[in-house]
Amino acid sequence: MGMWSIGAGALGAAALALFLANTDMFLSKPKRAALEYLEDIDLKTLEEEPRTFKAKELWEKNGAVIMAVRRPGCFLCREEAMDLSSLKPKLDDLGVPLYAVVKEKVGTEVKDFQPYFKGDIFLDEKKKFYGPQRRKMMFIGFVRLGVWYNFFRAWNGGFSGNLEGEGFILGGVFVVGPGKQGILLEHREKEFGDKVNPLSVLEAARKIKSQTPASEKK
Repeated sequence: MGMWSIGAGALGAAALALFLANTDMFLSKPKRAALEYLEDIDLKTLEEEPRTFKAKELWEKNGAVIMAVRRPGCFLCREEAMDLSSLKPKLDDLGVPLYAVVKEKVGTEVKDFQPYFKGDIFLDEKKKFYGPQRRKMMFIGFVRLGVWYNFFRAWNGGFSGNLEGEGFILGGVFVVGPGKQGILLEHREKEFGDKVNPLSVLEAARKIKSQTPASEKK
């Protein structure tokens, strides 16, 4: 009888832990970024002789859509990159560029990511786009049903990846207007594979008030 009680208790505790792991109770809450915070971020180009510049250059004239990539080799990130890239023709019509930032440059990871992402990619060494309150999802992610749903969705979509690089710091997507128009959309990844809704990105991009005359846009 005693062993049955211990077993039942352990099973109940495991069930409770699994339940709690699938709530948002233990997830770190994101802190929204101020425009001034984003403007001051230092980014680097990925050329052999990199140029360092302030992030506000990305959206100063025409606004921008920016993906903060959790890990270029992650098949979930590649899926989201492909979703955003599907918007490229419509973003081009609006004159709004599409960019991505990565937190590290490991081997050929960025190069291997580029077939999925149809925009320029820059390096955010200080991981500022992943802040101001940097959030991580550790191994609790692997017992969350939502994460497994995202895994199967990406697998069924034909996406694959690898385990190279840091992948616990969560990413996001921003739509930023030109000048001081501000942040029009800020999506923070809640769990692995929590991708932004492309329609929300497009809706936010349509609110951008460009400060560049149409004749000067590429």
